[in-house]
Amino acid sequence: DGENRLRAGWRLALQSGIMLLCWGCLLVPWFLLQGQITTGSGLLSLEIIEFLGINLSVFLARRFLDRRTVASLGINLKPQAALDLLAGIGIAALMMGLIYGIEMLLGWVTFIRYAWEVDSLKTVLVQALVVILTYILVGWNEELLSRGYHLQNLSEGLNLFWGVVLSSAVFSALHISNPNAGWVSSLGIFLAGLFFAHSYLRTRQLWLPIGLHIGWNTFEGLVFGFPVSGMETFKLIQTSLDGPVLWTGGSFGPEAGLVILPALLLGSILVWFYTRRRRNDLTGIHASADTVRSETSVDSTRAHV
Repeated sequence: DGENRLRAGWRLALQSGIMLLCWGCLLVPWFLLQGQITTGSGLLSLEIIEFLGINLSVFLARRFLDRRTVASLGINLKPQAALDLLAGIGIAALMMGLIYGIEMLLGWVTFIRYAWEVDSLKTVLVQALVVILTYILVGWNEELLSRGYHLQNLSEGLNLFWGVVLSSAVFSALHISNPNAGWVSSLGIFLAGLFFAHSYLRTRQLWLPIGLHIGWNTFEGLVFGFPVSGMETFKLIQTSLDGPVLWTGGSFGPEAGLVILPALLLGSILVWFYTRRRRNDLTGIHASADTVRSETSVDSTRAHV
């Protein structure tokens, strides 16, 4: 009331429309020129297109529909941001290390060789750089959209509980078209969405979940050689996977297996431990929105007087 802006549902719908329009204008000519994705550079260029669509739509929606600053989504450039990014990457490394250790101990994964044993060092470095850049874009894109725009607007329109649940469900649905996806992988990615949301709520900034997301994909695919949500990319460690799909996730990756559960538990504990001294406003995003609305109403009253 008093803010002269659309309801949260309409804002979300319009942001999605702008994003899809941007993607349509960019993806159609890209597919005509590129065809299907066959290389790491192709996946990188696709993520660049997604970056343009997501960032442009979120900026326009946040500025002109939400009537908020983009930084208020949780991307303030402060020294703590770098620490959160690094902490997120480190926590994700431990989580994926746990998964690899469990599967190695149980004989579900077998080490074959390192990438530099069959390719030149230059090739390995170039391919690894392409994969890292791709995963940096993936982490930024998906967290800005899911834990940034979706979670916070849904929380304003409904409440924090449904904001977390619905944004995680949408996050899961965005991966349903990935190779080898199914209902089990959708459930695993939904749980991962809850985990990323937990890291956002502990800090009220996106940097920790962005770091977790980047580290998750990088160590899952590039370092330990697992499929990343059904996608196969360049790997530093080449392995063979031979274990129960229910536990390992099979060709989709650990997100579709029960092995993700102890990793998420470990990650949640480490996130809590890392943020235990951080001021954590448990009243939620909705309370923050009420404060802003109250301040806006006061300013409008003053202006009228």
